[in-house]
Amino acid sequence: MRRDIPPLDEVRRITQKKRDAWWTVLLVDPVATPLVRLTAMRTRITPNQITWGAFILGLGSAVLFWLGDWRWLIAGAVVYHLSFILDCMDGKVARLTGQGSVFGAWLDFVFDRIRVMACGVALMAGQYERTGDELYIWLALAVVGLDTLRYINSLEIFKIRHSMRKQIKERVKEARRAENAGLGEGGRYAAELAFMEDLLRDNPDADTEQDLQKARSAQGIAEAAPQPAPQVVDLHQEFRSRFPVYLRMRSFLLRHRIRTHLISGIEFQMGVFMIGPLIDQVLWATIVSGALLLVFELAIVYKLLLSTRDFTRTIDSFAERGRRAAAA
Repeated sequence: MRRDIPPLDEVRRITQKKRDAWWTVLLVDPVATPLVRLTAMRTRITPNQITWGAFILGLGSAVLFWLGDWRWLIAGAVVYHLSFILDCMDGKVARLTGQGSVFGAWLDFVFDRIRVMACGVALMAGQYERTGDELYIWLALAVVGLDTLRYINSLEIFKIRHSMRKQIKERVKEARRAENAGLGEGGRYAAELAFMEDLLRDNPDADTEQDLQKARSAQGIAEAAPQPAPQVVDLHQEFRSRFPVYLRMRSFLLRHRIRTHLISGIEFQMGVFMIGPLIDQVLWATIVSGALLLVFELAIVYKLLLSTRDFTRTIDSFAERGRRAAAA
């Protein structure tokens, strides 16, 4: 079967994320994207079938890790990376062919967690059999625990951010109703609400401060106009003001499609299941990768703390705006 698939540049635009992990951008996408185009054009393989293939390869790498010898470790690392390439391909094929599904997203998530658990336990069990060092038993628990912690933390932070955005929208609606009532029949306040993180997601190459200045300038110019510009809410303002070097690093990375989460789950997996086995230094690679992941997660929590302060100030400003409008 041959589908009508666009050229490779167009496939890249459709399938690749605007921001992704540096490991994926540099070491996976250059291989995965041409394979995605070939798969969609020449075969009937579905995204879920690719997910199963990635899962089976992941279990195969676990078997190789369990054998323990350095030669098997290298083979396990190679197979694990092939599994990860397939794991990245399933979503790309789904986006390119329109075959994505809610069940497919669930299957991908569950298989990823099982793969990490199986490979973590097998890798450390093999090294325990090889060396007799009981530290590898604790490292097996640490790998599974850190992977679980990462997803729990990510889910809870997503829920909190969603709650903050929802509360801000509700407060804006209240302020807008009060202002519209103050305008009476002679006019209507029409300003909409936009979040800076959404604007940056749509235009990831833009510098954050430039976006903020443009948004504020546009808002100030439009204050006297009948149709005000969107009200831009930035819940990361205090973080950026405390770490200005972050802005320069972020701009550089996003120009290359690399997200600022440099030590996240993907890099943790690759440190444990690729770098450690390839250099036959599983113990130290796991310890260093785990420590870096913990630092990264703590940084995310700290960033959330600063965001809650921005959130409180934003809520208070809209509440005050509503009171002024009601009094007028």
